[in-house]
Amino acid sequence: MEPTCMELEHIEMRFAEASLLKIDRLTVSRFDRIGIVGPNGAGKSTLLKLLAGELAPTQGIARLHASVGYFGQTAAPGEIFEPADPGETGRWAVPVHSDRLSGGEETRLKLAELLGGRSEVLLLDEPTSHLDEDGIAQLTDRLRVYDGAVVLVSHDRVMLDELVDTIWAVENGEVRIYAGRYRDYVRQKEIERNRQTQAHERYLKESARLERAAESKMAKAAKVARTDGSTRKGTKDKPNRMFESKSKGTGQKAMHRAAKAIEQRSRQLEAVEAVREEAPLRFCQPAGIKLHNKFPVMLDRLTLTAGDRTLLENASFQVPLGAKIAFAGPNGSGKSSLLRHIERGGEGVLLSPKVRVGFFRQTGYRFETDENVLRFAASGSSAHEGAVRAALHAMRFQSRDLARSIRSLSGGEAVRLQLCRLFLGDYNVLLLDEPTNFLDADSVSALERFMAAYEGTVLFVSHDRAFVRASADYGLRIVDRKLAIFDPE
Repeated sequence: MEPTCMELEHIEMRFAEASLLKIDRLTVSRFDRIGIVGPNGAGKSTLLKLLAGELAPTQGIARLHASVGYFGQTAAPGEIFEPADPGETGRWAVPVHSDRLSGGEETRLKLAELLGGRSEVLLLDEPTSHLDEDGIAQLTDRLRVYDGAVVLVSHDRVMLDELVDTIWAVENGEVRIYAGRYRDYVRQKEIERNRQTQAHERYLKESARLERAAESKMAKAAKVARTDGSTRKGTKDKPNRMFESKSKGTGQKAMHRAAKAIEQRSRQLEAVEAVREEAPLRFCQPAGIKLHNKFPVMLDRLTLTAGDRTLLENASFQVPLGAKIAFAGPNGSGKSSLLRHIERGGEGVLLSPKVRVGFFRQTGYRFETDENVLRFAASGSSAHEGAVRAALHAMRFQSRDLARSIRSLSGGEAVRLQLCRLFLGDYNVLLLDEPTNFLDADSVSALERFMAAYEGTVLFVSHDRAFVRASADYGLRIVDRKLAIFDPE
């Protein structure tokens, strides 16, 4: 049995008097590979901080028996770890003499510092954000053979499936443990959904049966009362008639008592909620902005530069109407720059006159107004309120959330709301720059449904391999300053 590196016992974590997490017992042993999943705001990052000793629990005991390397989402390079040695920065291809690093390069530098520390336990919060495909593959390989325990929060389902052997699912303030890889967790969750559906059906049948039985008893009691009444009107009160009347009254009371007992049993049935079913989605475009040009976006001998660097040289491509196209390439190759250039209709970009572009940028969204969620999602959209509510519901907003001020939303909630507004908006071409960053797995699945239901054209950048496979018709990879077509599968 491997030694225990850290323990959480009888933990409760509260914020503003509200309970966020309750944990009976969790342990991390040497060589564990644990993936933490759950909705945005469920407490995944809080759980990592509890393990790292970054947060103290409101109640309970957190014990640490090993050295820890903690990779936080917001920490800048050099804030937590010692500077990385040249060997590590070289392995991660971090520019040595650069005053300004891209998001991907900053992430690589933080990983070089983390892995160079040789801690006994690594705790990583969304380490693949801003990493390109090669960076994600390199990180997965390094963590697979790491000489210690690894616990990570990640929305990258492929990475979780390749790396971890245990899933901690943070749901409704509790942590449930599932043995196996991510695909095994998904399979077990589907089994649970099927069992819940069957239990809900049994509950409905039993509730209906008891209701019918109670109604039958009450109907019989009413019939006895009517019979007794008609008998009294037609006869004199002889002793035997009086005895018969009392007998019927006793029977009527017994039937009432039986009906009440059945109703009590019905109320005591343990209610089983129905499994939440996903409503069909469709984003219909107003007739006035529907495109008929077969190629609404074209690149014609485009040369794209950034400072003194040439990112694309003499690149040409036609984007078919309604296509979903993924751009790929290493960090710094020019994917985001290309999306911005297309939005501007810059030199070498030909846009159909009726093109209306909606752009989702990588940068975090923070709101300054007090609009509510429903009104913000509907602004700039011709969709009816039912369609707006359906989209918000699909993107994991509950009915109670729709009246919330957008200023109160967390970062993940703000991203989900912006995506809803874009897909509902009066646009016919969407440009999405890393839309899955900071989304939980369920929200990424919801975004895949959005992509499938959208009638317009979508050009997007994403390093989430599962999302690209599910959403892209085909891809364009930036290689040696050229665009090369690739198959997402």
